[in-house]
Amino acid sequence: MLIEGDAMLDKPELRAALEAVPFLRGYDGPVERLGGLTNLVFRVGDHCLRIPGKGTEEYINRANEKIAASEAARAGVSPEVLHFDDRSGVMVTRFLPAVKTMTPETFRSVEGAPGRAGMAFRKLHTSGAVFPFRFELFTMIDGYLGILSSKDVALPAGYHDVVREAQSVRSALATHPAPLTACHCDPLCENFLDTGERMWIVDWEYSGMNDPMWDLGDLSVEAGFDAAQDEEMILAYFGGEPSASEFGRIVIYKALCDLLWTLWGLIQLANGNPADDFRAYADTRFARCKALMEKPDFARHIEAIRQDR
Repeated sequence: MLIEGDAMLDKPELRAALEAVPFLRGYDGPVERLGGLTNLVFRVGDHCLRIPGKGTEEYINRANEKIAASEAARAGVSPEVLHFDDRSGVMVTRFLPAVKTMTPETFRSVEGAPGRAGMAFRKLHTSGAVFPFRFELFTMIDGYLGILSSKDVALPAGYHDVVREAQSVRSALATHPAPLTACHCDPLCENFLDTGERMWIVDWEYSGMNDPMWDLGDLSVEAGFDAAQDEEMILAYFGGEPSASEFGRIVIYKALCDLLWTLWGLIQLANGNPADDFRAYADTRFARCKALMEKPDFARHIEAIRQDR
């Protein structure tokens, strides 16, 4: 078995995963390592094999992910799920040929990419799909803090103060709660595969029923969109201008996604994940969250949500 892209790969782990999938048992063709911050992902012939990363069982419910990935495939925004083991989390999907795995750089440089992502979100959010998990931001923050309480990792200075400041946002969102829809909830750029005509979305580990504006705000942060790229994504999603409340929620979630993923980064640091400098990752996200919340117009967006304008 020829493995491309990772000379340090644990081959027995890969072989064990292949043997656990009936239609891949005995496979001895080429294997290509694909992307992934926490998981091992491979192209295996016409299939895509995902092996969960160590420690992910602390915060990922694989039974929920299995349903969400299957529902997203039925909605036409994600590849078909061919195998999913609830216990191990090993998943196999149909491999999508002739696609570009997106990055912040390609999202900003490939013509029409923000708009195609907006249309993919719209297709998902209006599909009628129902995911079993309720993505509730402040509950997840509490859960991640609970995980970190048993680990030797320091929170960024002032983290709890910002969580307290965010209660005004929580109050405004509760005043006029958005109808919940099936959302991806973790729109890392690399979770988008672009054909040049349509955008596919993969990796449903964190997906759940959520305010759909979360997906737009979070992708804007992950891709580093400027105002023009934000506008392209938003106009493609809405087919016109959003209301002040809808736009306000997008901006608010730009800050809150950083507040949440700061903690996720610290969990990766504590678990010894070598894929990135997760101390810098967490500190950068937290600094960006604070900077956005300190802008004068942040309070105006909160008020627009509260007034539901």
